[in-house]
Amino acid sequence: MKKKTQIVVVGGGAGGLPLVRRLGAYFGRELYDIILVDRSRSHIWKPLLHEVAAGSLDANMDEIGYGGHGVRWGYRFFYGSLESINRENQQIITAPFIDEDGREIVARHTIRYDYLVLAYGGVSNDFGIPGVRDHCLFLENRDQAEAFRQKLLNQCFRVSHLAGTDGDARVRICIIGGGATGVELAAELYNAAKGLRDYGLEVFDESRLEVTLLEAGPRILPALPEDLAQAAHEELEALGVRVQVGTMVTGIDGTGVAIKDGDRIEADLRVWAAGVKGATIAGSLDGLELTRSNQIQVRSTLQTTVDDRIFAIGDCCSCPQPDGPPVPPRAQSANQMAATVFENIRSLIAGMTPKPFVYRDKGSLVSLSRFSTVGSLMGNLVGGRMAIEGRLARLAYMSLYRLHLIAVHGWLKGLGLIAVGHINQVIRPKLKLH
Repeated sequence: MKKKTQIVVVGGGAGGLPLVRRLGAYFGRELYDIILVDRSRSHIWKPLLHEVAAGSLDANMDEIGYGGHGVRWGYRFFYGSLESINRENQQIITAPFIDEDGREIVARHTIRYDYLVLAYGGVSNDFGIPGVRDHCLFLENRDQAEAFRQKLLNQCFRVSHLAGTDGDARVRICIIGGGATGVELAAELYNAAKGLRDYGLEVFDESRLEVTLLEAGPRILPALPEDLAQAAHEELEALGVRVQVGTMVTGIDGTGVAIKDGDRIEADLRVWAAGVKGATIAGSLDGLELTRSNQIQVRSTLQTTVDDRIFAIGDCCSCPQPDGPPVPPRAQSANQMAATVFENIRSLIAGMTPKPFVYRDKGSLVSLSRFSTVGSLMGNLVGGRMAIEGRLARLAYMSLYRLHLIAVHGWLKGLGLIAVGHINQVIRPKLKLH
């Protein structure tokens, strides 16, 4: 019996999940086997993790289970973590999964491929600064966001109970990194603090929250035009966030953050949201070319530089642009790359030449929770980049997630989930405190 053509996608994020949906829907199960490999059992859109961390979003309601999604769209889900690649035998090896008691859940496994797409994402770049990995929290996945939420709630309850005897008790949070994640988290924390009084913490409000946002560059939100970044800066300060730009972090310990000029910021919670690099793979990538930031180097077709059967998309890859720096690590980049890889795999199977990936910057939007939204869009009707703020920006920001739902669920179910989301905004609690 002839073997099926096997297409393996490692990573079910903003690029990998839409890709396997399209591959499964197009190729079906009779002659092709589409396999998604991921270390998590479910997907949540990464730009929403700051809301999960602050308790504004219940991840259990917004997650997508890979198993059920795969049954619907014609691909198989394998619960595993990439350990190494064997290009000669066209195989990937997944690492064994061990539970908290030391027992093996899933053994080391070998999966063959005819075409392989690496979409395992990136991690925060600590730039070798002492103490970052040991004393900081990260928002790279759902587990980390949930861990932050629990620590945040514990600190809020502690300060609430101390407020009667210690009028200066505060929840002190230091966020390192003035990009979209750091800025959105800072604003979302104040939104959560405003709501805690209505959920049992009667003596806690935003005055008990002390948030410091540190950015090494000259301004926050470097991806946005300077006037919009300045508007966001002023909005954060109006909320109560202390924003410090041009501030280099030299070290972090269990109680605070050391600054280059010798100053120090005391903080109960320290969040690292600065820089992105490719995730580290425990074993060998078998000669795939890597950049200094641990990203896989790809050609314009998104094929790796040393193997035409292996593609890489999203934060784990470095894709050149003809007239500038590599494609930026954003959710929109990963989604656009997924569409190109889908077409290129179809072309290779049909014996045709794959086409180059063309990145179209659709702009950047940053939500300051319910307080404000700023951003810029690439407006063809206005001849270039269009700066937007306020309700229009908020509407555009909300549309990004709706488009993601349609990309991973299709139009019918995607529109249904959007409608359900509107209902849930009314009937669900505003904060998740359990």
